[in-house]
Amino acid sequence: MLEEKPDIKPRQAHLSLETTEPVAFGHGWISGLLSAVLGLVALGTVVCFHHPTFLTMPELQPYYNEYLSYIRALLHVFLVASFLLGVLSVCLRRNKTLGLVGIICVFVAALLGGSRTPVGDTSASDQFLGLDWFVMNLFLYSVIYIPLERLFALHPEQPTFRKWWTVDLLYFCINSLLVQMLTLLTMKPAMIFFDWGRVSPIVETISGLPLVVQIVGCLFTADLTQYWIHRAFHYFPVLWRFHAIHHSVESMDWLAGSRLHIVDAVVTRALTYVPIYVLGFSETALYGYVAIVVVQATFIHANVRWEFPGLRWLLATPHFHHWHHAAEPEAVDKNFAVHTPIWDWLFGTIYVPRRWPAEYGLCGTKDVPSGWVRQLLYPFRRKRQ
Repeated sequence: MLEEKPDIKPRQAHLSLETTEPVAFGHGWISGLLSAVLGLVALGTVVCFHHPTFLTMPELQPYYNEYLSYIRALLHVFLVASFLLGVLSVCLRRNKTLGLVGIICVFVAALLGGSRTPVGDTSASDQFLGLDWFVMNLFLYSVIYIPLERLFALHPEQPTFRKWWTVDLLYFCINSLLVQMLTLLTMKPAMIFFDWGRVSPIVETISGLPLVVQIVGCLFTADLTQYWIHRAFHYFPVLWRFHAIHHSVESMDWLAGSRLHIVDAVVTRALTYVPIYVLGFSETALYGYVAIVVVQATFIHANVRWEFPGLRWLLATPHFHHWHHAAEPEAVDKNFAVHTPIWDWLFGTIYVPRRWPAEYGLCGTKDVPSGWVRQLLYPFRRKRQ
């Protein structure tokens, strides 16, 4: 009698960012993620070399010219590291997606010239896309936040590539590429319509203050303004339909803060800039304020379990802002401030229980679509009864 052979199916490689395989060190996930990030950054840098006039920010171009040799050396390191880490991930992991993304990016970058790519025309242009800004942000945020969210995760079961992450990455990409347009839409309205409000003695006094004092003053002024703008987006139905896009996030992490309808982003930033411009804070202080906003607005959405109990009444933290996104009735329309809970405490909208939310997202309506294009059009649709 013949012995029956067990039905053994060979392991099949598959391509997907969703995986049930281990993500701990030694299983190829970390090397694959590093390969993908470094490969995308390297490819983006090579593309910027070819068309710097239209793909890079004019404010950053002088630094590229000054440190070009260092950038080329770093680019070469990224290309080699991405390829080697990609090969390692492909060998260790059944899911080959991350490793192959890195390897493919390296091959495309190499075909375009690699680290020896000549720099194209750098003449000034009135119109540009901030591809270099996107590349730098993608690298820095990935290197900082992905390890933090794996080591100090509030929800360790939440994967790095969680539901709808591609939609939020697209928001992140578009916000970076359209940096020129968003800047103009933010600052020009204040300069055009509110120049009459600038009083020379006040402007001279505030612009003459020490830089640190100006930055702090700028933060408190902007946060008070944004508190009421944010509250208006929750109160008026016509505005809420734009802001509901941001609250449709059901998994909190560093990328979740990028999901913001362009109308919501432009209106909020433009109105927030009005008192900053009218009072006369210096350009350097404004840059300092923007740097703090970028860091804090991302951090308060992060999937980290840090509560900072000693600062809970002074500084907006992930614990404070997570409750703003909580899908619990008692948390609805609470915690509007971005920088300090003082405004919520003064105006009676603070809510910081000594626990974390059990669920995030919209509390009530669930009709916000999942795709970026449909989310862009969602506020303009006729609301269903």
